[in-house]
Amino acid sequence: MFITVNHADLYAYTGGKTFAPERPAVVFIHGALHDHSVWILQSRYFANHGYNVLAIDLPGHCKSAGDAPETVEQAAQTVIALLDALGVQKAALVGHSLGSLIALEAAAQAPERVSHLALLGTAFPMRVSAALLEAAVSAPLQGIDMVNTFSHSMMAPPPSTLGPGTWLHGTGRALMRRVLASNAEVNVFYRSFKACDSYNGGEEAMAKVQCPTLFVLGDNDQMTPPKAAKSLVALARHAKVCRVAAGHALMEEAPDAVLDALWAFLKPSPSLA
Repeated sequence: MFITVNHADLYAYTGGKTFAPERPAVVFIHGALHDHSVWILQSRYFANHGYNVLAIDLPGHCKSAGDAPETVEQAAQTVIALLDALGVQKAALVGHSLGSLIALEAAAQAPERVSHLALLGTAFPMRVSAALLEAAVSAPLQGIDMVNTFSHSMMAPPPSTLGPGTWLHGTGRALMRRVLASNAEVNVFYRSFKACDSYNGGEEAMAKVQCPTLFVLGDNDQMTPPKAAKSLVALARHAKVCRVAAGHALMEEAPDAVLDALWAFLKPSPSLA
């Protein structure tokens, strides 16, 4: 569905279910060069088990209008504005990579609005190499190949992703190219990775978060290795860490493990199960 947020249409995939104010809500926030589709298994499961699912396309990405966020803080304000637009008083936030920083910052800006915080493939600081930032501007398709290579630790996924034999590198590259092409005015590749690299408020933000926090980290993640999340884990209230056998593309390479971790963390009531 489309929601007017900051005077622009923001797209949120709902798992095929109509938004119902009485249900608990979970917002899924994608990372750089991704869109809502990376959450396909997790979002559909939650939607079919009693949740309002809002798997968004960030502004300026794919189906969402508006200006692509230049900073993590700006993107976090969009998430809070989304909750305001739908009258959601409190929601769980789930973010991957750049999306994890956005979720973290939103939970710090409005701690009373966030019931649970799940950070997947996260790190602080989330530095991006100068070579990759340069490639994002001068040779974006080559840069996409670099990101895609470092994001994956296997060639084909478990069956729950897209089916046996699916070529993860090929589907990942196709998605990243589609996201890049979706915005003819702004280089969302460079802008998103620059936002990751420039974000300096992670530890300060985590100290403000009031809700339980789940860290889902890939054992084989070359982009955000598990050790890069240690400072955030140390500062988190009621922290839980789940390690999965995957690279940075957690939802593709370990779809069931990610879903299981999220489902257990959100602790649905028996009436929702």
